[in-house]
Amino acid sequence: MPRLFTGLEIPADVGFALSMKRGGLSGARWIDTDNYHITLRFIGDVDHQTADEVADNLDRLANSMRFDVRLTHLGIFGGDKPRALYAGIEPSEALNRLQAAQERVVQKAGLAPEGRKFVPHVSLARLRGSSAMDVARFMAEAGRFEPLVFRVGRFVLFSSKDSVGGGPYVIEQSYPLAA
Repeated sequence: MPRLFTGLEIPADVGFALSMKRGGLSGARWIDTDNYHITLRFIGDVDHQTADEVADNLDRLANSMRFDVRLTHLGIFGGDKPRALYAGIEPSEALNRLQAAQERVVQKAGLAPEGRKFVPHVSLARLRGSSAMDVARFMAEAGRFEPLVFRVGRFVLFSSKDSVGGGPYVIEQSYPLAA
């Protein structure tokens, strides 16, 4: 059974700029730049028939228009018990429309609705044993986050192996967006 999710790739130059935020945070397991991405819809472990149905139906979303993504800040998931450090994305109607369309495709294939609110981000590190104070200090010392912008020309269907911290991710299929 493949473990699937849809997402956006991060261009190499943006990944390099994000990688410069690494280091200086105890308990952080930094994600390899090759595995940076923006998850649009986690699909999970599905049988091959469902995987094929989702892949075929995603093809219908290729008429979505290209758009820009703007990374604007550092954030954390987990509040007082931080579990992940991420680069946050400026709200984007085009990104939200694409994600919502993918949600409909996945549900049409018979999968349950996503239970979590869509919070677009690029995970930079998994945190274990980092205190909220450590993370606050890290973010304060990281300085100003210079916005990073890139054009989205396609989305992809990724597969992953069950592993600690995720990755490596494999592109199973790509879906170009209209110019």
